[in-house]
Amino acid sequence: MILNRKNFLMGIAGLLFGSAAIHRFFENIRGEKTMQKLPVFFVGHGSPMNALGPNPLADTWAESTKDFPEPKAILSISAHWFTRGTYVTSNQSPPTIHDFYGFPQELFDVQYSAPGDPKLAEELSKSKDAQVIQDDSWGLDHGTWSVLRNMYPKANIPVVQLSLDATKPGEWHYEFAKSLSKLREQGVLVLGSGDLVHNLRLYDWKNQDKAHDWALDANETFKDLIQKRDWKSLANYQKLGTAVQIAIPTPEHYLPMLYALALADEKEEIRFYNDIIQSSVSLTSMKIS
Repeated sequence: MILNRKNFLMGIAGLLFGSAAIHRFFENIRGEKTMQKLPVFFVGHGSPMNALGPNPLADTWAESTKDFPEPKAILSISAHWFTRGTYVTSNQSPPTIHDFYGFPQELFDVQYSAPGDPKLAEELSKSKDAQVIQDDSWGLDHGTWSVLRNMYPKANIPVVQLSLDATKPGEWHYEFAKSLSKLREQGVLVLGSGDLVHNLRLYDWKNQDKAHDWALDANETFKDLIQKRDWKSLANYQKLGTAVQIAIPTPEHYLPMLYALALADEKEEIRFYNDIIQSSVSLTSMKIS
């Protein structure tokens, strides 16, 4: 192996400062900014009550951020901003949106006061792959803050939300999401938040811990196709059979998964966690790194 100047300097930097400081070392001596490629998440967020830890889901969300550097910003694609057209939050201080009803006051009292990132919003609005419109009327809905409240409880990392265009098919969302891949190398953590299986009409409130057979079948179908990276089948989920059609009566909770999968490199591992189904809602999540 030929030890060139860059390899030599990286070795010295690692010895002197530790591996976590190597990127800062090169930024200082060359004026360049090299960042570790951040993971991508899809989180099955389930009920807003999961935000109020400690509970097994919230604990897992908190633990999931321990093995990589703190991001400089977070881009969240939440099931709960389903729009005609594609929008991005441009607020300097996005409000906490309590987009639900019938829950305890404790949940309505939650404020996740993370700053926004207008510069990131502006960058996204310049996309050549879609018309992305800056919007300052939305904020952080519970698909975002219920998860981030446990992943990053200090609320000190800027957060931007990207809406889901209800007029576009699954393949469009997947292809558009691929254009976001560069963000991972710029210190931006991409989070998709929804549920692979989400049919509240068929939710059995008396037997929440017992999953419907069709929900189990659909969830396993999704996991198998995700591991195979068969995005075309996943994007055209309407052709995957009866169980899947029951599992996805509307696509807004499913589509954020396509955004996460689109950002996966071929050699990256896709790890499932919180692989639980509550009646007709899947909490299955994945981390790509």
